[in-house]
Amino acid sequence: MFRYIVRRILITIPLLIVGSFLVFALVQGMGDPLGEWKLQQPRSPEEIAAAYERAGYNDPFFERYVTWVGGFVQGDWGTTIIPGSGVRDVQEEVMHGLWTTFRLVVGAEILALLIGMAVGVIGAVRQYSIFDYAATGAAFALFSMPVFCIGLMLKSAAIPFNDFLESLGMDRWITTAGPPPGGFSGSFGHQITQYIGTFLLPTLALLAIQFAFYSRFQRASMLDILGQDYVRTAQAKGLSSARVIFRHAFRNGLIPVITVFAVNFGTVMGGAVITETVFNWSGMGKLLIRSIYDKEPYMVLGVVMVTAVIVVIANLIADILYARLDPRIRLV
Repeated sequence: MFRYIVRRILITIPLLIVGSFLVFALVQGMGDPLGEWKLQQPRSPEEIAAAYERAGYNDPFFERYVTWVGGFVQGDWGTTIIPGSGVRDVQEEVMHGLWTTFRLVVGAEILALLIGMAVGVIGAVRQYSIFDYAATGAAFALFSMPVFCIGLMLKSAAIPFNDFLESLGMDRWITTAGPPPGGFSGSFGHQITQYIGTFLLPTLALLAIQFAFYSRFQRASMLDILGQDYVRTAQAKGLSSARVIFRHAFRNGLIPVITVFAVNFGTVMGGAVITETVFNWSGMGKLLIRSIYDKEPYMVLGVVMVTAVIVVIANLIADILYARLDPRIRLV
C-alpha cells in the first residue's frame, strides 16, 4: 500500500509540471495584457517600456515561465500588472477567493454525496419501486434545471419568508446576497443562526444539482454490481440482504462514484461561477472571470494553477481510496 501511494504521488509531479506549462502558454495566448491600457490615452514610449519591464514581458517566453514557476513554488505568485488599477497581491486575492469558495462548496458537496449515495443505493435495491421512480424523476428534473434557475427560485421563496419573519417582529434570517462584509457578530448562538441563514440558499442550490448527479451514478453502479456472479453467490450462501449489500456490493459500487466526486469537487472548487454570481459571493469563480476581463495574466495563472493542484490532489486521494476499497488495484 505504501509503495502504491508513493508511486501515485510521484506521478503527480510531472503532471503538475506539464499542466503548469500548458496553463502558462494558454494564458500568454490571451494577447497583450497592456494593449487596452496603451490605447486609453496617449502614452510616451518610456512609460510603455517601463510598464512592460515591470510586468516582465520583455523577457523571452521560457525565461518568463521559469521565473513564474520558481516564484509560484516559493509562494511569490506575482502582482497585478495593469498600471493605474492599483497593485494587488495575487496570492492574497486567490487564497481569499479559495477560502470563500471552499466554505460555500464543501458542505454542499459532502451533503450531496451522502444523500445521493443513500438514494442511489435504495433505488438500485428497490428497482422499479415507487421510491425508485420518484427519485429518478426528481434527479432528472434537478439535473436538467440550470443552477441560476434553482438559485433564483430559492431567492424568490426566501424573500417573502424573511418578510413574514419581519412582520412577526423578528430579524430577517435568510441572507440572499452573500456573507456580511464584517463577518458574523453577536453571541455564539446568534453567530450560528447567521451562519446557517447565510449558507442555506447557495448550499441548497449546489446540493440540488450535485445530488442528482451522484444519485444517478450510485444507482447505475449498484445495479451493475448487484448483477455480478459473486453477489449472487453470496445470496445463495444464505447471507442476509444487508450483509450482501453493504459488505459485498456497496464497497465496490463506491469506486465509480468516488471518481466522479474527485473530479467534480476539484472542478467546483475552481469556482462555482453561476452560484457565486446569483448569491453575490466573491469566490474563485468571480475572481477568475474578473481577471480574464481585466486581462490580468498572473491572477488568471494563480486561479487556474490552484484549481489544477486541487484537482490533482482530489484524484490522488481517490486513487488511495480505490486501493483501500479494492486491494487488486494496488497491483496495477
